[in-house]
Amino acid sequence: MTGTPPRPGDGDLTSTPAGADRGVWYGVAAYGIWGMFPLYFAALKPAGAWEILAHRIAWTLLFCVLVIAVRRDVGWLRPLLARRRMLAGITVAALLIAVNWLVYVAAVTAGHVTDASLGYFLNPLVTVALGVVVLRETLRPMQAVAVLIGAVGAAYLSLTGGSMPAITLTLAVTFALYGLTKKRLGATLPALHGLTMETVILAPAAVGLLVWVTSTNQSTYVGHGAWHTALLSLAGVATAIPLLFFAAAARRIPLVTIGLLQFLTPGLQLASGVLFLGEHMTPTRWVGFGIVWIALLVLTVDSLRASRRRRPAHVEPELTEATP
Repeated sequence: MTGTPPRPGDGDLTSTPAGADRGVWYGVAAYGIWGMFPLYFAALKPAGAWEILAHRIAWTLLFCVLVIAVRRDVGWLRPLLARRRMLAGITVAALLIAVNWLVYVAAVTAGHVTDASLGYFLNPLVTVALGVVVLRETLRPMQAVAVLIGAVGAAYLSLTGGSMPAITLTLAVTFALYGLTKKRLGATLPALHGLTMETVILAPAAVGLLVWVTSTNQSTYVGHGAWHTALLSLAGVATAIPLLFFAAAARRIPLVTIGLLQFLTPGLQLASGVLFLGEHMTPTRWVGFGIVWIALLVLTVDSLRASRRRRPAHVEPELTEATP
């Protein structure tokens, strides 16, 4: 996860068909685990969203520190601490992902998994729109069509449902802004290092939350069975393991393949909500989701066509250190 990723032709396993096959499976594992998060967070009840967020931050930091200690991978820390602009950017990213995590967990525990999944379906379209507005990027014709169709889908869901769910908008926008912030930081910070620093920044608030829920007798960490305690304690592993799978996949397969695999996560989230958590989808909502899926299909076809027109060097894509 450190240094420059191997390029095709360097004799590395990542450039071989077997390496690519493993990369696909790593990607499936990462997005599959993220897609099953609704079942995991629902199993953490009666813990509330704030308590779950605090445990997730605290245990993720502990896990990252242990991995870094085992690898003796600390040489990056001192130079990073001297880069104030980088630290400011990481702080913004940390705050954005904290909001994203909190809203997502709150959505799951309140029975709004389908609203959350829609947010992540819309995320690629919001990301493209931000690229135009903020980075002054030029849209290809099919990208513009995809964004327009996505806007129609969002408008349809808003009109038929009374308004676009705040959960959906918040998740789509915060995660898109998180990705934009990471892009501006550049790809110089490996995924594990980025996640470590983000959780370091959030750790004081997490500790404060844990102290507060404990002092006000709202903590569920003890008194609800060993299984509940174990599940809360595994929040760090659950956050970091798919990240490591994703990083392994990103080094082995093209960015276009990563882009296709990413739709596995909201798809599994939707299935979890409808099939396992008892959420109801009305026919009008299915129509709205269908319009959004058409937009994503257009965006995907455009990405595939663009990748065939130019064969870029296989570089490690910007790693999103934290998803739902």
